Amino acid sequence: MASKLVMPKWGMGLTEGTIAKWLKAEGDFVTEGEPVVEIETAKAVEAASATESGRLMRILVPEGQTVETFTTLAVIAADGEDYSELLD
Repeated sequence: MASKLVMPKWGMGLTEGTIAKWLKAEGDFVTEGEPVVEIETAKAVEAASATESGRLMRILVPEGQTVETFTTLAVIAADGEDYSELLD
């Protein structure tokens, strides 16, 4: 089942983060729990992990862009799976 990788809310005061570095590229296979992207917040740089195993089909937020928590960063899906309804 296709899923969104969203900007996590790691703390009560966290409202946004900046994409520091994508650790995987579009088309790469990822395993659930595997770090996919490094996100810089006001206090630290932390890695967000894949929410499920599958292929990183689409990166929606490029490196250097700042987004609010819960913004969709990327979509993970199985090969051939329709994930169009997950695109914001």
